[in-house]
Amino acid sequence: MEADEVTIREQNFHSQVREYTICFLLFAVLYIVSYFIITRYKRKADEQEDEDAIVNRISLFLSTFTLAVSAGAVLLLPFSIISNEILLSFPQNYYIQWLNGSLIHGLWNLASLFSNLCLFVLMPFAFFFLESEGFAGLKKGIRARILETLVMLILLALLILGIVWVASALIDNDAASMESLYDLWEFYLPYLYSCISLMGCLLLLLCTPVGLSRMFTVMGQLLVKPTILEDLDEQMYIITLEEEAIQRRLNGISSTVEYQTVELERELEKVKSKKTNLERRKKASAWERNLVYPAVMILLLTETSISVLLVALNILYLLVDETAMPKGSGGPGIGNASLSTFGFVGAALEIILIFYLMVSSVVGFYSLRFFENFTPRKDDTTMTKIIGNCVSILVLSSALPVMSRTLGITRFDLLGDFGRFNWLGNFYIVLSYNLLFAIMTTLCLVRKFTSAVREELLKALGLDKLHLSNNPRDSETKPSANGHQKTL
Repeated sequence: MEADEVTIREQNFHSQVREYTICFLLFAVLYIVSYFIITRYKRKADEQEDEDAIVNRISLFLSTFTLAVSAGAVLLLPFSIISNEILLSFPQNYYIQWLNGSLIHGLWNLASLFSNLCLFVLMPFAFFFLESEGFAGLKKGIRARILETLVMLILLALLILGIVWVASALIDNDAASMESLYDLWEFYLPYLYSCISLMGCLLLLLCTPVGLSRMFTVMGQLLVKPTILEDLDEQMYIITLEEEAIQRRLNGISSTVEYQTVELERELEKVKSKKTNLERRKKASAWERNLVYPAVMILLLTETSISVLLVALNILYLLVDETAMPKGSGGPGIGNASLSTFGFVGAALEIILIFYLMVSSVVGFYSLRFFENFTPRKDDTTMTKIIGNCVSILVLSSALPVMSRTLGITRFDLLGDFGRFNWLGNFYIVLSYNLLFAIMTTLCLVRKFTSAVREELLKALGLDKLHLSNNPRDSETKPSANGHQKTL
């Protein structure tokens, strides 16, 4: 009997060591990839060999850690879905014994823990540490900056604690809820993270419909469009003449007229960019022009339509079935039953849609006017802006599993602290979220595909000069090199 207990303890110990090793290896890969991504955008001028260099290096490591956690949160739901299908297909396979429900639950718990750690500790510390200079009267150095950062963190924690305590007292004013706020670890932090998750889902609700419509424009810029009724040679000839005319004007202008020189240099860069695009279109093969572009556009339209259709079906399920709620639906467990109607094919489709929604949400986030100046640039992004981008990506990625389950993109139950959010059990909030997503996505797509028709109607009615359209193509009419108006 004692030998059996020892054997069981050894098996548990080895399984825990194996799970931690797998988690460490996965996170190491994500950390390395995140480091290369951040160093690609980080401004090279920030690299000094002094005290500021040490502070920048510490902030860089913390930002890399946060971005790796964000990537892990994005991969969390797809990895769980594909693991469930693999365990169903090969239940007795020796080589996948490491893939089990304990590992999946551990990954969800670690993702929740590290998300809280990055959001409430590491990123505020990195920001305050980067902006700190040390208190007046103290000796300048790393210790003084750390002391100032810790004081700022304590003050920020007290401020957030007071705001959440007052908000909870206003919303739910009873003795039980008031006493539970004193339990910092069991109630306060999960409650605060639930509020952050709700804000992230609302941000996704705003960004994702915009990104779904914006994806067509982005892919249109990356791919080569078909040349239908276009003469690329004539366009190349015109753009070359315009480039030569602007270059002659630059050579003839005195260096003292700085304003005109800057304007002409900007116009010359735009003309060179157009020329590069025309050269790329001219060198592209017929297969790339006439097959790849239409196929990608059809694929994007299909994925968007399927997403809206799944949301519409989920709205019907919410009205007739209580188990469609994202909270309180006890699932069969990992590896016991397929959560998709179409089995492995349906699970693959769910994974594709989840990644598509995440990419669309990021594209939509940087397409919003409020966050346009927030977009990172290659080799020209300050550490402060990198920290802000890492926090934004972390909020979006942490809310992605919740949004996917709330919209009915997948039926995989939220594990760990992700499934304990209070607002997930509110029927009206979940139903309103689904309705708003379907309506906003449909309106954005209608506006996107009818923009050309609206422009032609405005021109036919003579209202095009009133700038009723927000399309940036309306403002592409610029003075040419000879002073006349020309539109390419």
